[in-house]
Amino acid sequence: MTSAAPGGTLTLAEGLTLSRMGYGAMQLAGPGVFGPPKDRDQALTVLREAVERGITHIDTSDYYGPYVVNELIREALHPYPSDLCIVTKVGARRDETGAWLPAQSPEDLTAQVHDNLRHLGLDALHVVNLRIPSFEGPSDDSVAEQFGTLADLRRQGLIRHLGLSGTTDTQLTEAQAIAPVVTGQNLYNLANRKDDALVDRCAAENIAFAPFFPLGGFQPLQFQTLADTATELDASPQQVALAWLLQRSVTTVLIPGTSSPAHLRENIAAADLSLPADAVARLDAMSG
Repeated sequence: MTSAAPGGTLTLAEGLTLSRMGYGAMQLAGPGVFGPPKDRDQALTVLREAVERGITHIDTSDYYGPYVVNELIREALHPYPSDLCIVTKVGARRDETGAWLPAQSPEDLTAQVHDNLRHLGLDALHVVNLRIPSFEGPSDDSVAEQFGTLADLRRQGLIRHLGLSGTTDTQLTEAQAIAPVVTGQNLYNLANRKDDALVDRCAAENIAFAPFFPLGGFQPLQFQTLADTATELDASPQQVALAWLLQRSVTTVLIPGTSSPAHLRENIAAADLSLPADAVARLDAMSG
């Protein structure tokens, strides 16, 4: 029996419901998101505990490992609970050294969708995000061909819902003219708020916004204001940063990753942390 969804749930178009506190499975792979985990049994334990604690939203991709993470998800959780939503990404592949390579042709994207289906053990993928290659920096390159390919696969019944990862406002508008967009993923956290306007647009249009690197990415967030606020609230700085994101927008969903059961429980607890108005004001005033 699972617990109530931490942080509550968010219902999107066509009845898609996500727990606002999700779980990002990327860190279950080996170093550099490449190869097998150091502790396979612990990786399986983390996945099972996430679901037991009410998380119904798992973020993954077949290029994590590659294949390793999706195979772990299948081993740990299949047959899947009826309310579990697995959100995956396509648009890249890995070479033998672990380098990330764009893979955006219609043939590549179609093959990646079938790879995800096979490794996850699904007949239809719940949500597929198109990973836009220029997510490291702003670009309004057209996504019409790529998103159109995924929309065709959706019409074939291989995908239920579509989203974007690393999108600009212009690309979101372009994609919406092709098919409904239910999720967006961009780099966003206390230190990096370049996408404030996009966060607000997603809230206005009932699109789930999942900030990746919610704790700062490869360099953890370290600000005195954050540390002081955490001390006042008897919480960790990481919990405060996650709680701020949840309170930032009604359609924010979180996908913090970890391979540690203790860290998983700490992240989930952030969903119950209510930040008082004065703390939010101080955090809002921080600059990266």
